[in-house]
Amino acid sequence: MRLFVGIPLAAAVIGELAAISERLRRNGDGLRWTAAESWHITLQFLGEASRERYECVVARLRELRLRPVPVELEDLDFFDRAGVLYAGVGVSPELILLQKSVAAATALCGFVSEARAYQPHITLARSKGQRRGLREVKGRVHHQPRFTSFIAGEFLLYESFLGGGDSRYEVRERFLLDGS
Repeated sequence: MRLFVGIPLAAAVIGELAAISERLRRNGDGLRWTAAESWHITLQFLGEASRERYECVVARLRELRLRPVPVELEDLDFFDRAGVLYAGVGVSPELILLQKSVAAATALCGFVSEARAYQPHITLARSKGQRRGLREVKGRVHHQPRFTSFIAGEFLLYESFLGGGDSRYEVRERFLLDGS
């Protein structure tokens, strides 16, 4: 199974992102727009995992005792080299603590964190190979949106299913952020 750990979004934020995506999207724009049900803030991509490693991850993540995490989205931006339109996520001490704690817990099961700095974001669209569509979307972003802040009371272990077009994600486990 292909796994990752992430934070689900509040309904208000999903609605705001959906409205923005609808406004920016054009037929034939050369972009693959992500579905609202797939939006999340990745804490750690794990990749392929055996049943044993899955059970280890679940057990280690259940041991974490962290407080809820305030989440604040920032501007729309682009990873030009990767051809991605995303909504940035503010880096708070609580979010960094959660991300580092998840990485430390999963390391006990043999998973290795990415070497690059953590840059939380929500992917809205990906280029299908040509950059024209991404440039056109950049031209349609005239004003940066303001998003509703929320408190993340949980994080999730997702399984990712690759296939024709978009990936599909299913929640495998939920972990409460209640500090106890």
